[in-house]
Amino acid sequence: MGTAKVTAPLIFTISVATIGSFQFGYNTGVINAPEEIIKDFLNYALEKWSGIPPSSIMLLTFLWSLSVAIFSVGGMIGSFSIGLFVNRFGRRNSMFIVNLLAIAGGCLMGFCKMAESVEMLIVGRLVIGLFCGLCTGFVPMYIDEISPTALRGAFGTLNQLGIVIGILVAQIFGLNVILGTKDLWPLLLVFTIIPAIIQCAALPFCPESPRFLLINRKQEEKAKEVLQRLWGTEDVAQDIQEMKDESVRMSREKQVTVPELFRAPNYRKPIIASIMLQLSQQLSGINAVIYYSTGIFKEAGVQEPVYATVGTGVVNTIFTVVSLFLVERAGRRTLHLIGLGGMAFCSIIIMISLLLKNDYSLMNCICIGAILVFIAFFEIGPGPIPWFIVAELFSQGPRPAAMAVAGCSNWTSNFLVGLTFPLAAFYLGAHVFIFFTIFLIIFWVFTFFKVPETHGRTFEEITRAFEG
Repeated sequence: MGTAKVTAPLIFTISVATIGSFQFGYNTGVINAPEEIIKDFLNYALEKWSGIPPSSIMLLTFLWSLSVAIFSVGGMIGSFSIGLFVNRFGRRNSMFIVNLLAIAGGCLMGFCKMAESVEMLIVGRLVIGLFCGLCTGFVPMYIDEISPTALRGAFGTLNQLGIVIGILVAQIFGLNVILGTKDLWPLLLVFTIIPAIIQCAALPFCPESPRFLLINRKQEEKAKEVLQRLWGTEDVAQDIQEMKDESVRMSREKQVTVPELFRAPNYRKPIIASIMLQLSQQLSGINAVIYYSTGIFKEAGVQEPVYATVGTGVVNTIFTVVSLFLVERAGRRTLHLIGLGGMAFCSIIIMISLLLKNDYSLMNCICIGAILVFIAFFEIGPGPIPWFIVAELFSQGPRPAAMAVAGCSNWTSNFLVGLTFPLAAFYLGAHVFIFFTIFLIIFWVFTFFKVPETHGRTFEEITRAFEG
């Protein structure tokens, strides 16, 4: 068997694919920095539309929360539609087609100020969410299927790196010296069109997934050519044979529906573990910190909170890279437990420092430090691990249904946090972090007792671990 190399075509193809992950990160972080400016726009548009100023701060807070959280509704719908695209059009062509959604969503958001339309902003966020929900399925699947087996873990985590770089770019562009101003904020939202156009221009030069070509289209020669070009080796016979074996297994193992996952005793424990892992990512409080970090830093007394928010993006990116190196050494379960435990501790510190900041000036620094460490712990465990551990808990038959359930539970909890956090923070102030701390402790206990280590284990061994 020839040794697969890291070739220029392979790096180019994976880089083009991770533009989709970048888009997901960018659109998650972009709404954060210009929060006050967009609220002013909502106020102005409502007043113009109804003729009376919105007297209720509740209505404004609700519309702002809806603008943030409707993104996740699109994501939920998108994550459930992944199978419709990938098996019909292929992985690469699906990425190409859905960029139309990114362009449409970007235009709606970019022109909402000119049209003085709150509806355009909200519909634009919904459409871009639909696009990002689809990307969270297409990108990891495509990267997984074009990567040499020995490098699959390292390349797979580039999906998370693309996401955090997207968040960082959104935070930098959102600075008031760049695009985070009263006049330029629509450009911040419309920017998402540029990566979409770049990806559309580059995708025709990327090959279709060899696994899709062989298993779905029965084009063995074409699949062989793609592998040889991407991996820089002539001898790919063993890999082709593995795909053929997989194709035979898939024809024997019937596709499992979502209700069957919960009914069949051998799937029930892994699917519950998958859902809990996804919830542990979203209900940990990370999105509250990322979506609303500018407001939290302002609350902590920072003069220029947007710069502190960019600091969180830098920490995010650094610790995602750290996680790339740790995940194959320390194991998935261990890192997840370390991440959850560290976040629970930091959550308590954030709450205490916010409550005492008026009495002790030092508390502002402690709060910012705790937020940065909180994010670091997230990127070590709960950030990257829930996405790829789900694929390791299921064999080929139930995997698509399991990924759909996991994706939907992730986006649903993301939506609930995005919608409820501003209202909860408005009424509870810093005490809102008590809820995140309780969730983190529950998830830590669940992971400790119910989630097996998957690193270096075969699917049969993992199944036995659930039975034990």
